[in-house]
Amino acid sequence: MALSFCGNDRGSNAYSVDKGVLDNGCFVDALNLVPHVFLLFITFPILFIGWGSQSSKVQIHHNTWLHFPGHSLRWILTFTLLFVHVCEIAEGIVSNTWSNHLHLFMPALMGFIAATTSVVYYHNIETANFPKLLLALFIYWILAFITKMIKLWKFADASLGVQHLRFCITALLVVLYGLLMAVEINVIRVRKYVFFANPQKVKPAEDLQDLGVRFLQPFVNLLSKSTYWWMNPLIIGAHKRPIELKKIGKLPIAMRALTNYMRLKDSYEEQRDPDKSPSIWKSMYRAFGGSILLSSTLRYMADLLGFAGPLCISGITANMTFGVYFMSSTELLQNTSVLAVLLFLALVLQRTFLQASYYVTIETGINLRGALLAMIYNKILRLSTSNMSMGEMTLSQINNLVAIETNQLMWFLFLCPNLWAMPVQIIMGVILLYYLLGDSALIGAGVILLLAPVQYLIATKLADTQKSTLDYSTDRLKKTTEILKGIKLLKLYAWENIFCDRVEETRGKELTSLKTFALYTSMSSMRGSSLHHINLSTLSDINIRIPTGQLTMIVGQVELTHLPTSCQKYFDDSPPMESKTDKRRYSVAYAAQKSWLLNATVEENITFGSPFNKQRYKAVIDACSLQPDIDLLPFGDQTEIGERGINLSGGQRQRICVARALYQNTNIVFLDDPFSALDIHLSDHLMQEGILKFLQDDKRTVVLVTHKLQYLIHADWIIAMKDGSVLREGTLKDIQTHDVELYEHWKTLMNRQDQELEKETEMESQTTLERKTLRRAFYSREAKSQTDDEDEEEEVEEDDDDNMSTTTSRRSKIPWKMCCRYLSSGGFLMVFLMVLSKLAKHSVMVAIDYWLAAWTSSNPHNQSLWSSLGVLQHRSYVPVFIILCGAAIALCLITSLTVEFLGVAAATNLHHNLLNKIIHAPIRFFDVTPLGQILNRFSADTNIIDQHIPQTLESLTRSTLLCLSAIGVIAFVTPAFLIALVPLTVAFYFIQKYFRVASKDLQDLDDSTQLPLLCYFSETAEGLTTIRAFRHEARFKQRMLELTDTNNTAYLFLSAANRWLEVRTDYLGAVIVLTAAVAAIWTSSQSGLVGLGLTYALTVTNYLNWVVRNLSDLEVQMAAVKKVNSFLSTESENYEGSMDVSQVPKDWPQHGEIKIQDLCVRYDTMLKPVLKHINAYINPGQKVGICGRTGSGKSSLSLAFFNMVDVFEGKIVIDGIDICKLPLQTLRSRLSIILQDPVLFSGSIRLNLDPECTCTDDRLWEALEIAQLKNMVKALPGGLDAVVTEGGENFSVGQRQLFCLARAFVRKSSILIMDEATASIDMATENILQKVVMTAFADRTVVTIAHRVHTILTADLVIVMKRGSIMEYGKPEILMEQEDSLFASFVKADM
Repeated sequence: MALSFCGNDRGSNAYSVDKGVLDNGCFVDALNLVPHVFLLFITFPILFIGWGSQSSKVQIHHNTWLHFPGHSLRWILTFTLLFVHVCEIAEGIVSNTWSNHLHLFMPALMGFIAATTSVVYYHNIETANFPKLLLALFIYWILAFITKMIKLWKFADASLGVQHLRFCITALLVVLYGLLMAVEINVIRVRKYVFFANPQKVKPAEDLQDLGVRFLQPFVNLLSKSTYWWMNPLIIGAHKRPIELKKIGKLPIAMRALTNYMRLKDSYEEQRDPDKSPSIWKSMYRAFGGSILLSSTLRYMADLLGFAGPLCISGITANMTFGVYFMSSTELLQNTSVLAVLLFLALVLQRTFLQASYYVTIETGINLRGALLAMIYNKILRLSTSNMSMGEMTLSQINNLVAIETNQLMWFLFLCPNLWAMPVQIIMGVILLYYLLGDSALIGAGVILLLAPVQYLIATKLADTQKSTLDYSTDRLKKTTEILKGIKLLKLYAWENIFCDRVEETRGKELTSLKTFALYTSMSSMRGSSLHHINLSTLSDINIRIPTGQLTMIVGQVELTHLPTSCQKYFDDSPPMESKTDKRRYSVAYAAQKSWLLNATVEENITFGSPFNKQRYKAVIDACSLQPDIDLLPFGDQTEIGERGINLSGGQRQRICVARALYQNTNIVFLDDPFSALDIHLSDHLMQEGILKFLQDDKRTVVLVTHKLQYLIHADWIIAMKDGSVLREGTLKDIQTHDVELYEHWKTLMNRQDQELEKETEMESQTTLERKTLRRAFYSREAKSQTDDEDEEEEVEEDDDDNMSTTTSRRSKIPWKMCCRYLSSGGFLMVFLMVLSKLAKHSVMVAIDYWLAAWTSSNPHNQSLWSSLGVLQHRSYVPVFIILCGAAIALCLITSLTVEFLGVAAATNLHHNLLNKIIHAPIRFFDVTPLGQILNRFSADTNIIDQHIPQTLESLTRSTLLCLSAIGVIAFVTPAFLIALVPLTVAFYFIQKYFRVASKDLQDLDDSTQLPLLCYFSETAEGLTTIRAFRHEARFKQRMLELTDTNNTAYLFLSAANRWLEVRTDYLGAVIVLTAAVAAIWTSSQSGLVGLGLTYALTVTNYLNWVVRNLSDLEVQMAAVKKVNSFLSTESENYEGSMDVSQVPKDWPQHGEIKIQDLCVRYDTMLKPVLKHINAYINPGQKVGICGRTGSGKSSLSLAFFNMVDVFEGKIVIDGIDICKLPLQTLRSRLSIILQDPVLFSGSIRLNLDPECTCTDDRLWEALEIAQLKNMVKALPGGLDAVVTEGGENFSVGQRQLFCLARAFVRKSSILIMDEATASIDMATENILQKVVMTAFADRTVVTIAHRVHTILTADLVIVMKRGSIMEYGKPEILMEQEDSLFASFVKADM
């Protein structure tokens, strides 16, 4: 049949204008074509020539634009216009059943093309910022409005009304064209680009002028906003080159932490009322309520559109009457083809609104988190240091607030729209079901109501279980951290297994909690403790005078925390600096007793925000003897140090802190015990060059707290303290005159020779050892990284060429090897059960749906279900349906449980193996592996393995099987669908391929930017006193805001990438639904099966993006398994030995006789020997002193007694047994040692003295009495069971060392090694220690590694070492008589 614009009906007067031109309907439709043709004729040349894009008058760096007024409204109206045109086309085609009347739908088709062209044209004009060209659109809207008005007028003349669809469509078009005309008039009014003499000049927003802003979501047009089109270059580009921080740039101003902090703070301050405190909830609502309302509105629209899908499917299956179907204008919705298109459009709109709702919520959540982090940080900076030291606010609480609580509030916002969307969904669902099924729907609604309390109960239990899991996890991590920090002591005392069992016990509780969680989760799928803090010392009644420009020293006993308390009190109370005229006035520099470093370079730690002055910097470096240490670092003073950087020793950290205080150009300098971690040579150098020369030359006021009484002679003013109050103050001469007893006491402690004598001997210091340790650590790390590089090179060589495509393919590969490693850890039986139950469950689900479809198809439309025939058919279908439903419920539970228990089994095995590998690794491993790296395996990685991987695995398998079963069902119902499946699969493959690579990069960026942010909070809390002393709060706030913004940028890009994927997979799902619907209509299948196929097609839309998301998540999460697996290859110490435990006498070593025969020792097979052919004999009960310059091998010899180092030649024989043959557990459990750094574990005093629980209370009290701690412990609440906080922080350093002495006494070993045990304590505590060793350990062999040579003058035997060999060996008196002996020179230097 030939086509004709006005139709080719025989005998019709289609072209007749006898009654007037406008009374001919076909002519009026032709008239409606004119504006569309005009627009296309005008705009196409401009668009193709691209004249508009080259005439930009405002240069904007982004491919974005200055929005014209009414920008978003224009886009919404245009989209609505397009939708109405589609309806007009559909109405025209469906109405055109008798003959080919092109005028019924052709103008509408041209209108659709013109509307599309208008928005493309507008986009280009806006990008070019050339508004004059909008005049063409203005003319178009006027012409279209006039022509449509004529058509509407003629319809009204012909007595057509709202009951006719064509009248309604025309009226809608008139309204839309009128509104678009109004938008255009508004642009002319504001921008004055035409009809006005002076056009309005517009400056682009600050964000658009900033080259760094790359997050364009707020600036792009509505189409790009809703489809995330602006993300395309980033996501596709990630396939060629990894996404870096530089690529994602900065956030727009409105999204920055500072902006949102000010919004939240203002809302908070507005509520200030003397009667009640402000509510954070109200503040959040006031600051971010608008965004939450927008998100909820979008969500409601999406949910309401969600019901269009089932209604359209119902319409399609109800009107499956094929052939010519004649319809009136009100019956458009009974046409199956129209319904198929409507179903497609409803799905596209629904998913667009849903993703927009998600995005708005996530953006609001991130903005809230940024604001809360800034508020918390401000509060931390205002905290009193006593809050921290007294445990009112602990580091773990701060970390918890920052890492968990703020994220939970952010997630609360994410889930907010669900809270009010759920009831609406349920109510609408019930109404719809009632409309379709009648009273049966109410029974279903009743079941939902009955199950609601059960679901609530399960949710409550889940929350409780999750909380207890978190508590156990925190406790486990705390215990693991303590083990790793005190690993040397645990190995030396053979306590590693005891403490390992403590961790395993907590881990057991954590896993039980996880299993309970799994059980509740499966059921669902079926449908703070108080701390006792001990405050040992406070300051009272302090009134002191510190003279300006002079050196004041504060001295006292070890039990007092004299300066930290007074100094912190000073910093807490002192107001911020207000004087801008003299920056040095009241300015303070401070070096804390506990060294505090930033996670920054050495240079940044020293300059600490002050301008860099090369000459001053070098002078400070020399004064603190830091140059040799800096030379050892891989990048010199540009090497990053701190928690995440290089592990420096205590002395090195202390000197950097002192250098920081010296470098600052301030008039007051507080130095809190700067010599505690330094040996005598460094102390003297720092005193002479740093304090007396560098600071005193500047006439700066110096307050120095120290235990080194020999420096009192340099003090201009002395303050002596005792029991928290001032005992005496004045010059040294005043005290000598007025307090003879105190002066005599000091004199005995500081009797030493002239400085010149020490310079002659130039005895080496412990610093040399620190430097050797540092060098050794780098040597090992370099060797380790070289082998890693070699492995990577081998992997690269396996590929033929290392071009861009191979890199890309390697980055887009799924880590199957790690997946297999994880599944094998869970056990093959569990894997088999999981696969089997999953397949069975989905097969049964498909069977249920198929059975329902067959059941409904068997029941003719006109036959009542309750007729005699209907009842018979009904009875035959019901039993099978009930059996299938029962099987599905059971399989749901089994499937969920198998996945969760597989996860628990894998988590159990991986953690157990990791803990055992780490705890039994040689001590060398801990020297070369940063503590933070090991802790990450036990915290972040274990958390991922415990809680994230099982959920991702379950979700991935479920969504994959759902998609596969859906495609299978659609193909079964309409085989023609398989033809369309090929291009859809190709599109899906490329979408997931590009997304996975970009998502992995963005997830890595999110993780890598989150760690510095979390560390920064704990870093600030630890260095609060220093920050406050230096008055650097503003600088630290600014840095925190930068870190927060960087992390938020990564997170926003990640969420935008997720939306990018979901929008595309959703649209792909909508195409699948459209294809399935069209295929079903054309192939005329059974209505029940068509409904089944389309219902399954709808599920594909939901689950397609989850397949990709879960695949991407699993890929990232498997990195945790890879990291844990890399530690599982660590070699363990040889615990077995060649001798059986039964062969070792129970009381060995009973005498304490030690024979060292030709002993050669090294730390690693790759390193040189540290001890060379050592020979020595120690009699039972002898007191032996070992001294020598640092690096001479003293400490290495002490470790050799415990077989902690590689003895590759010679042997040590104790009481007739070669220690190398003994099992390590036996050897180490029979000897005792007191280390230089006192180590205490959190728990009780009893646990610290006797973790094996083998001693009586009397024995423990005896040990405490010997260590002179009995009275102090008795005064504590709980006595022996009194609380010891983490690291023993509630005791002073001296007290901790005395506890270590008591611990050594408890063991009753006949051999005691003291490895520089008095190095970090004051003279008074050292005297107690020496006295105890001489009396309580009188009958035992004591080997003392001497830090101060005078401590071994009373020894029976002295061994002097140099470069790993014994140089002198004999009684101290004899060696003292030999004037040229090394020992004599050491004694002279130490007098």
